[in-house]
Amino acid sequence: MANYIRYADFERTIGAGQKQVSLNQLVPKLERDADGTLLPVKYKKIALSFNETLQLLKPYFSLRFMDQFKAVVPLAAYLALFQILFLRHLIEDSWIVTGGLFAVIIGLMFFMEGLKLGLMPFGTIIGSTLPRKSPLPLVLFITLLLGIGVTFAEPAIGALKAAGQNVSVERAPYLYAILNQYADQLVLVVGFSVGAAAVLGTLRFIYGWSLKPLIYVSLVLVLSMSLFCALNPELNKVLGLAWDAGAVTTGPVTVPLVLSLGIGIAAAAGKGSNQLSGFGIVTLASLFPILGVMCLLVYVSFNVSPSEIIQAAKLASTQVPAAQTWYESSPGQEIIVGVRAILPLVLFLFFVLKVILKESLKKPAEIFLGITLTIIGMCIFNIGLTYGLSKLGGSAGSLVPIAFMKIDGIEISPVYMYMVGLILALAFAWVLGFGATFAEPALNALGITAETLTNGVFKKKTLIYAVSTGVAFGIAIGLAKMIFDLPLIWLIVPGYSLAVILTFFSSEEFVNVAWDSAGVTTGPITVPLVLAMGLGFGNATGAVEGFGILSMASIGPIITVMLTGLWSRYKVHTQTKIKTSALSRVELEAGASL
Repeated sequence: MANYIRYADFERTIGAGQKQVSLNQLVPKLERDADGTLLPVKYKKIALSFNETLQLLKPYFSLRFMDQFKAVVPLAAYLALFQILFLRHLIEDSWIVTGGLFAVIIGLMFFMEGLKLGLMPFGTIIGSTLPRKSPLPLVLFITLLLGIGVTFAEPAIGALKAAGQNVSVERAPYLYAILNQYADQLVLVVGFSVGAAAVLGTLRFIYGWSLKPLIYVSLVLVLSMSLFCALNPELNKVLGLAWDAGAVTTGPVTVPLVLSLGIGIAAAAGKGSNQLSGFGIVTLASLFPILGVMCLLVYVSFNVSPSEIIQAAKLASTQVPAAQTWYESSPGQEIIVGVRAILPLVLFLFFVLKVILKESLKKPAEIFLGITLTIIGMCIFNIGLTYGLSKLGGSAGSLVPIAFMKIDGIEISPVYMYMVGLILALAFAWVLGFGATFAEPALNALGITAETLTNGVFKKKTLIYAVSTGVAFGIAIGLAKMIFDLPLIWLIVPGYSLAVILTFFSSEEFVNVAWDSAGVTTGPITVPLVLAMGLGFGNATGAVEGFGILSMASIGPIITVMLTGLWSRYKVHTQTKIKTSALSRVELEAGASL
């Protein structure tokens, strides 16, 4: 039986929640002077009541709230239910954690909306105008400074800096020094590396270079430096941080702003018609920070010995701490950090626009509203990160080891047998990685782009599942690395060697999509959760450090996407051969019949 609806019911449904206003109430009456000439119309400002304003804003904000709600709540619920049902442990400070998660949702909602309204127009205007009014060296210098600025504005960079509080100075002195005594230098080096990647990516946009040679050269440098650090037992403990830094930098601020600037420059230089012009810069922005952090590590090792770091840390711990001001303790500290992350970047962009380019902003009120929303969102997000995501991830990570713990070969887990608990822990990490990636909004956009670039050969759904599966296996392998105390270099070298081999045999389209997919997976939700979980796990098991999981989450999707791309190309090639063979057979039979 066919479904139908009465027309009266249809009209009543679509009219629900609507209020009809007569046009006569909005348009003033036309008046004429003594000569019959129409007088200028004076429009009255429409006054809305508080309830009417809420009704107008409700659909707008509810949609954006639900976007962040769908990304945060399923992951948080999964962590909480796993802890309660499988680890048999209640959530500590559950109301504080719930409030923190709500702050994360609200903060991201404001931040992403402000980013679109306030910061993105700056990148578009500067990118399209800068190369027409400035020489190439100045263009590249501003791109370098922009890369540094967007790194400070990344929401996840705060999670990386906060991780230093959980590192033991006796077990990993250089890791402790870089995350505490050299924390500002660390962020500056990471920012400079992102800026250098943006410069190289911009040159690639302008001159139409292939991404493959840049990947080969970058990996040779990064892997060589990693092998050098791995040979030193003390430097080896910082490798996880260096490789995780590459994943942290490619977030919601860096990728859109640097991409809009680079693509604008390429379009202004006459090379923007290339369909691949939007890809590649994310890959470079995730590889260069790894090299930058390791260079900082070598510099620190040449100037400070482990014993000096330990002695300085003990001396600092014995000093009576001064009374903290409101901006040195939570939540004042999170607010100051949020303002300090966004405001300098905005002032720099405004300086470039007004002083160097002498351009004016279109819709300035809307842009300043967006900037205000970005700053408010960053502050709220930082508070939510402290009390929600980091607290929940750290709690789950510290409790997972009780499912399979062993001391001196003796099982001490009060919950499960060793093998059952081990499988359960790895399954927990796999599902967490799959779910976190599946919830990333940027992955959907990448899937649409990939389907367009490959003329439908690589479906959006296929890419989403390939990336999510790669991240899931990456996080599970990263957790196994911590459980069995495996050197990170044992996983990085084979993983990236396989990626290089697949890159050689893959087409340019699949290479661009695969290597950039690694940056899409590390969003503002995934990074704090995985970092907190890894550090909590490391502290509970007595591991030297809890870094390295994010680095495996980055290499996983590169491999799975290129494998899927090669399989898709093989299927298309096979189907083409079958069709060609069938067509030839038909032609032969037709010729024989004649």
